[in-house]
Amino acid sequence: MTRASAPKSRQPNGASSIYLGKDGRWHGRVTVGVKDDGTPDRRHVSRKTRPEVTKVVRELERQRDTGAVRKAGQWWTVKTWLTHWVENIAAAHVSENTIDGYRVAVYHHLIPGLGAHRLEKLQPEHLERFYKKMQDSGSSAGTAHQAHRTLRTALNEAVRRQHLTTNPSSIAKAPKVEEEEVEPYTLDEVQRLLAEATKVRNTARWVMALALGLRQGEVLGLKWEDVDFEVGVILVRRGRLRPRYKHGCGDKCARKPGYCPQKINIRRETKDTKTRAGKRPIGVPEELLKLLKRHKEEQERERALARDLWVEKGYVFTSPTGEPLNPNTDFHRWKDLLKAAKVRDGRLHDARHTAATVLLILGVPEAVVDRIMGWEPGKSARMRRRYQHLTGQVLQQTAAKVGGFLWGKPDVSQPTKGTSEPTPPQRSESHDGPVHVAHLSDRLVAFVHHEHAQAVVSQWGADHPDKPAHVKEWDRPQWEREGPGGTRAIRDRIPDRRLIHHANAVFLPGGERLNIGRTEQWSVVSWEFETDLYTDLPVRWHTTRRPGQEVEAQVRGVDQEAVAAALADAREQAVDRAKNPGEYGDLEA
Repeated sequence: MTRASAPKSRQPNGASSIYLGKDGRWHGRVTVGVKDDGTPDRRHVSRKTRPEVTKVVRELERQRDTGAVRKAGQWWTVKTWLTHWVENIAAAHVSENTIDGYRVAVYHHLIPGLGAHRLEKLQPEHLERFYKKMQDSGSSAGTAHQAHRTLRTALNEAVRRQHLTTNPSSIAKAPKVEEEEVEPYTLDEVQRLLAEATKVRNTARWVMALALGLRQGEVLGLKWEDVDFEVGVILVRRGRLRPRYKHGCGDKCARKPGYCPQKINIRRETKDTKTRAGKRPIGVPEELLKLLKRHKEEQERERALARDLWVEKGYVFTSPTGEPLNPNTDFHRWKDLLKAAKVRDGRLHDARHTAATVLLILGVPEAVVDRIMGWEPGKSARMRRRYQHLTGQVLQQTAAKVGGFLWGKPDVSQPTKGTSEPTPPQRSESHDGPVHVAHLSDRLVAFVHHEHAQAVVSQWGADHPDKPAHVKEWDRPQWEREGPGGTRAIRDRIPDRRLIHHANAVFLPGGERLNIGRTEQWSVVSWEFETDLYTDLPVRWHTTRRPGQEVEAQVRGVDQEAVAAALADAREQAVDRAKNPGEYGDLEA
């Protein structure tokens, strides 16, 4: 009697399967998830042998379990993905200048060099060979690096949308770019440029670049409504864009769109500043204000001469018919100015480096420099390293200060307003005599010498006539037992005393400003032992969350302008902290 064969067990739903097909090939099916319509996303693979298909099935299962399965759908090539990304994704979310750079990298370099690859099969080695080929063909390392950055951004989006599991450009070695050190113009060169600028049209435009360090687009985007002659301030809030043209002749002139006799500008004239910090007020030197007033008078004469040809748009710097200046034309006028002044060739942006370096030489506090230059908080230190250059004058002054500190040589430079000079450390003399304690309201400050204690008490009394202050002699053991800080707190000099500028703002959860019933900014004379009020820095600030969940922004410093400038940054962080407590490690009540 034959033995009945056992029935085959059924695989559970969703389990992978491997079987030999009628075509003689081995097939595998793996459920990796659920499709958008709710049906199982079951992937199919096929190989010649069972071990081969088993290996692929196990890899798909591993990707499924780690969440690294490529999204089902269209099979992208590098060309189709880059085209889709640059035209349909990036174009809607970046500025006009940025998308121009993306398009050059995509259409001139990436698609011709990598476009035929299947997106999911693109490897880091493909990219590294491509970058080398670019440079061997004459492209600079900077151009190759720009292509790399563009590709990395595009593929990051592909990873985010699960068209890729990893970004090969994040693994590939990017082309090495040697950053050239910019040499700012010397004082003599700047003066020659300014002298030559008086002979050309739009004189104030070049003075503004060299004196204030504005970006080209920021200068060309200025309007008269942004200039306050009474206060002596200009408000930077927009930038001029490079025009982009299309044919107005139906592409019959056989020229590029920019040279078409009937060209049509298809791009807006201005956009908001490059960053949020770029929207800023800047104080204008009196000499430049006078130039701007004369420039306005000259513009009125040009308007009268142009008559009906004049197009009134309110720009500070215009063509003879009132149109905003073209950045390309402006660039060539800069080159002409360099030649006429017999100054070495350089980029227009080098004027910005020059202005930043001048601020370094003048010792302007960093917070004020950041506001003048329009640098974002958090990035400003890197930008200062990039734009401010150590000139011979700065190096000589630094060397003199080091020499004076170590060897007692006199410092050849004078302290700059808003900075604090290093002072040698004060050592308390070792002695067993009495301790002279200045009782300043509820604060005790101990001194070796009675005259020091008395001087502090006298000054404290003058500063705070409504608070008690007197000197009392303690024996040393008593101070060591009862005095705050013990022996280390006994001073052998008069403490530093400065006028400290304070600013404060409080915000409720959600970011609404709380009226605390006092002025936002004030100044008070403070001693170095008043650690809650004193600082020797130009400016310092922080935000803190109160027990009641309000967020407080606190700023103080010896430089009033720097404190006022830093208050805006402190308020911005305080509002963000009030709205997003979790991002700052704050615990909700």
